[in-house]
Amino acid sequence: MISTHVLDTARGVPSGGVRVELYDGDELVGSGTTDDDGRIRQLADVAPGTYRLVFHPDSPFFRRVELEVVIEAGRDYHVPLLLSPYACAIYRGS
Repeated sequence: MISTHVLDTARGVPSGGVRVELYDGDELVGSGTTDDDGRIRQLADVAPGTYRLVFHPDSPFFRRVELEVVIEAGRDYHVPLLLSPYACAIYRGS
């Protein structure tokens, strides 16, 4: 299972309303929009493999933040995005 969380680090608050997509190659396998707490609690339940996670933030600079993640069997993955107007960081959460 993959979940995510987007935090607006410039304002120090969760970032609601961010569209997030998960792709297996070119196939969309999960999507959602962050809630008022900046979370998508279950973006997708996927098989092991390599996936693209694409965030579409409301930012003056970033139109898309994209990364590839490797999913292993039997593990849950939480991938938060820390976002400010001109910087971002992504990490594997717990």
